Amino acid sequence: MLILLPATMFHLLLAARSGPARLLALPAYLPGLEELWSPRALLLLFIWLGLQVALYLLPARKVAEGLELKDKSRLRYPINGFQALVLTALLVGLGLSVGLPLGALPGMLLPLAFATTLTSFTFSLLLYAKASVAPASALAPGGNSGNAVYDFFLGRELNPRLGSFDFKYFCELRPGLIGWVLINLALLMQEAELRGSPSLAMWLVNGFQLLYVGDALWYEESVLTTMDIIHDGFGFMLVFGDLGWVPFTYSLQAQFLLYHPQPLGLPMALLICSIKAIGYYIFRGANSQKNTFRKNPSDPSVAGLETIPTATGRQLLVSGWWGMVRHPNYLGDLIMALAWSLPCGLSHLLPYFYVLYFTALLVHREARDEQQCLRKYDRAWQEYCKRVPYRIIPYVY
Repeated sequence: MLILLPATMFHLLLAARSGPARLLALPAYLPGLEELWSPRALLLLFIWLGLQVALYLLPARKVAEGLELKDKSRLRYPINGFQALVLTALLVGLGLSVGLPLGALPGMLLPLAFATTLTSFTFSLLLYAKASVAPASALAPGGNSGNAVYDFFLGRELNPRLGSFDFKYFCELRPGLIGWVLINLALLMQEAELRGSPSLAMWLVNGFQLLYVGDALWYEESVLTTMDIIHDGFGFMLVFGDLGWVPFTYSLQAQFLLYHPQPLGLPMALLICSIKAIGYYIFRGANSQKNTFRKNPSDPSVAGLETIPTATGRQLLVSGWWGMVRHPNYLGDLIMALAWSLPCGLSHLLPYFYVLYFTALLVHREARDEQQCLRKYDRAWQEYCKRVPYRIIPYVY
């Protein structure tokens, strides 16, 4: 995986700009080091990371506590991701007004991806070394096998921090997700320069993915209960995933449309928007219901839902969205992924890589979640699985 993930990212970047744009074919050429290495790209990456660090350190609209750790403590997290997105947009807008050449960014994706990969490896090494002096209570459950390569990949320390600055929490939603939006915008601007105006397909991809990122940052607090934060260590898997994989592979649809424009009529665009709306309705409805129930089970919007008591004292929702399938938020996520791939047409498999990859990721994550829930809730979870037999897609899986 240490080799496969970066290699896949570079394959997608090369395939998107090639004439055939074939997902399953070898690239037409392999770039040399002179095309990959760029001090300017490395400097640009560090400026971007520095900007997001500065925005992270600004006063937050709210400070939230995470779940209880092994030593019974709770870490505190600033909830200002959406503020960072808005301030970044204002700064980019100001830059564009004074001549910021954002349209040149698509031509720098390869060296930027290379600089990000090198930075991810270096940062992961530093995190691995830092974990060697961390107390045992600070180590992640799965990242301390004794196998150096395995532990480097998964991450040894659960919540590596420098003072109050939490590296994992910062990387999870800030530089990669906002960078994804910025790359999409740059691709839209480049298309406008090449063809006179952005295509309807490009507008849809930008709009859909901006909504997704904006939603994640607006509901930033909910990330504190995800598997990434509460269970996984912070190693190469999450470092590279957050900093490299997200912005450079999630922008694949916009990259494809820049080099392979697709006609899109208004009726089809409206149909795609309907699919997106359905996916978002399921995704947001399921997540909001879960978060509301966790915060206040007596809230009127969830008080009437049926639950199963567990030995831990918690309740498992068995009606509402969570009575339809065990992971309705994953179902909504997949429908949205399909919606922002459809503007790319049906002639190429490449733009649908995200759907294929995300399906595999969510199925794997769902399996891990099932194991943890079975260990944690035992008979209550078995009862829940009997009541709700389908995992992600009703009557299918």
